[in-house]
Amino acid sequence: MPGARRPSGFRPGSAAEILGGVSESDSAPALEEMIDRYNQAWNAHDLDAIVSLHTPGMVFENHTAGERAEGDAVREHIGAIFESWPDLAFAGRRLYVRDGLVVSEWTATATAPDGRRLTWDGVDVFPCEDGRILRKDVYSAAHRARTLDG
Repeated sequence: MPGARRPSGFRPGSAAEILGGVSESDSAPALEEMIDRYNQAWNAHDLDAIVSLHTPGMVFENHTAGERAEGDAVREHIGAIFESWPDLAFAGRRLYVRDGLVVSEWTATATAPDGRRLTWDGVDVFPCEDGRILRKDVYSAAHRARTLDG
């Protein structure tokens, strides 16, 4: 509104104006701690811990593989990933955290059904709400994984 006083550093179109403020659970420090627990749960293949960090209507979409699951189907989908890749593990490369959003660059390693050790890089984009994950959008190079065995 014209003539209204705005806080120092306020810019039209800023996150504060667009989002109308962010809860403490969606602050960058809180989300960084949450995503650390999430990554640990993935490496432990702990479905209960993973799902506890999702919102009820969470969407898991792997854009590279053309896979999508929503809500209760996400748990089964992730379980199938762990069955297909029993030693799947992730190492974080870089993490970008903003209020309400996390972007994670990672490298995965796993053993293929034919016994080859594979590695590939990827990026996950996580919009968050109330300190939990609304979506997990996965973009990876799994379709052109590198072989570690030489």
